[in-house]
Amino acid sequence: MTKAWQIGIACFVLALAAVFGFGVPGLPAETGYAGIGPRFAPATISIMLAVVGVLLLVQALTGGFRGFTDVLATVPPDARGALWVSAGVLLNAALITRVGFVLAATLLFVCVARGFGSTRPLRDAVIGFLLVLPVFWLFARVLDVNLPRLFNDWL
Repeated sequence: MTKAWQIGIACFVLALAAVFGFGVPGLPAETGYAGIGPRFAPATISIMLAVVGVLLLVQALTGGFRGFTDVLATVPPDARGALWVSAGVLLNAALITRVGFVLAATLLFVCVARGFGSTRPLRDAVIGFLLVLPVFWLFARVLDVNLPRLFNDWL
């Protein structure tokens, strides 16, 4: 049985693919030293969204999303977890220029871990810091991407 909301989701994903896709030609075409230009990521995302949208539409029109309702029936909604993850994303966006990438991303990690049920924020902060620090160094030192810093080139 076809459900209108499933067709709506598929159409939304296809519309999102179109919005991204229409913006791609406006980006510069020149490629960098790696042979990949600024069009690569948006074009890839557009294509993948279009593929997912078509697959969702096919499923919606041929009996509904497969396995989707089974998952919804077995997993109770967790508003508290969603709020923790949302708070982490919002705090990251609000604090990244004030406290730097490393600390903002560590706080995001702690909030997401809490959203997924962790009750050990200190352990999560240490793990998050140890995961984020090499990512920061890779982007800031190796790839020369300008990320917000707290103190110096190392943090």
